[in-house]
Amino acid sequence: MFCHITQTWRGRPLTDRLAVVELIAATTTTTGLRVESALDTHTYEKGIKVTDAEMEALDITGDAFHPEWNYTIRPRSDRANRSS
Repeated sequence: MFCHITQTWRGRPLTDRLAVVELIAATTTTTGLRVESALDTHTYEKGIKVTDAEMEALDITGDAFHPEWNYTIRPRSDRANRSS
């Protein structure tokens, strides 16, 4: 998706966060991709640690091409939900 977003904002000044959000939201493709975006202004706690057990409970599938960079995270299965 990022390649389509960068094509949308190519040559446009990214002057502030609102400009970035609006340009992301303007992203579409000829095959029907339409991107929605919103600015999240919440403040989040830093330094939250994810335990090994929490990582194991995730349903992560690596892509054939660079699985360390490209992957899909799916909702937890019933099995993972029962063990937490």
